[in-house]
Amino acid sequence: MTGRPLLDDCFLHDKERLRHQEALEILKDRVSRVADIEVQPLETCLERVLAEEVTAPRNVPLADNSAVDGYAFRHADFDEAGGFFRLEQRIAAGHAADVGLAPWGAARIFTGAVMPPGADTVAMQEDCEPHQQDGQDFVIVPQGLKKGANCRLAGEDVAEGTTILSAGQRLRPQDIAAIASTGRAEVSVYRKLKVALVSTGDELRRPGSLVTVGDVYDSNHYLLRGLCGTLALEVTDLGILKDDAALVETTLKDAARDHDVILTTGGASRGEEDHMLSALDSLGSRHMWQLAIKPGRPMMFGTIDKCVYLGLPGNPVAAMVCFLLYARPVMSVLGGGPFLEPQAFQVPAAFEVPRKKPDRREFYRASLKPDGDGRPAAHKFLRDGSGLITGLREADGLVEIPEDVTSVSRGDLVTFLPFSGFGIR
Repeated sequence: MTGRPLLDDCFLHDKERLRHQEALEILKDRVSRVADIEVQPLETCLERVLAEEVTAPRNVPLADNSAVDGYAFRHADFDEAGGFFRLEQRIAAGHAADVGLAPWGAARIFTGAVMPPGADTVAMQEDCEPHQQDGQDFVIVPQGLKKGANCRLAGEDVAEGTTILSAGQRLRPQDIAAIASTGRAEVSVYRKLKVALVSTGDELRRPGSLVTVGDVYDSNHYLLRGLCGTLALEVTDLGILKDDAALVETTLKDAARDHDVILTTGGASRGEEDHMLSALDSLGSRHMWQLAIKPGRPMMFGTIDKCVYLGLPGNPVAAMVCFLLYARPVMSVLGGGPFLEPQAFQVPAAFEVPRKKPDRREFYRASLKPDGDGRPAAHKFLRDGSGLITGLREADGLVEIPEDVTSVSRGDLVTFLPFSGFGIR
């Protein structure tokens, strides 16, 4: 483990609740990379964070080649009326020609095959007419072809020495393909963060077990486990902790020794059976708690020794919102990536909120669908309950309403944060 995840001094403030932007600034200011660098084969690097700059050691493609199946020739031999070319060669992909074409000579060529020396244009086979005369094969090429048609130039995709990717970028399938196209089989990436995932509450049961009145299935574990899949994380399931102060403190203390991050859900308030807050204060430093947002007010952030602690609310909607807005960018930075800002764009509201509490930022589950005029508009999920997973399932993003807005009318422009921007398909 390298670096310090947070400053040593605890964040102190005289406000009862932090605003959303204030919370983000604390996170940006206090979190830094802890992950070490390791070299990994490309096939294991999907969603990993790149730890080096990748440049092209050679041109991609390496040589001029044909983009189609057809006939290669020298455009200088061509005239506006078309061309009558003598077939001299046959070139398949992976087999380069040894000699160039004679004047008015052509080569039968296939997609990806290297162009013969001197040739600079390719006519598609379906546009040409093969012809034989006096035992010699010819091809008639139609008029109108421009020089360079259907020919891929050396370095057309990437020129030698070009920077393809920079350190800190999360590797997508297309990025890995770009690295592979240069001939590299492995690359330096940051190691996966070790994350301990903890659920809390006497009432929780894992799916597959029997429940009685008062019991609740632990959906948050599966929700957060899936959300962790949007990052390169090594997740350890520490199960469900009972509402026992000594057990909670011991578990967090042990987890902090072997993990970079402890991610908990539930127990973040000051109720008599909420022990996460007191355990964090006993074991480490609390840097953030109580946010002026809805849902997600009791979001916690702190450290236990060198381990970062992220305490999410127990209600599923609040847990997901806080993970996306705060936990995800924090873990990205710890793992060598950037502080992930959500994608956002303005759309008309297809809903009304007659009254909204001031000085609080609110996030509504919503879907982007055409309104009456056919334009995309944000359609708010009708019920606001923080425990309603149905809203998360039916929505495809969040609508963000700032602190100074006290009502929303149909047609007002609102900020829409698509789930796809958080890596959720």
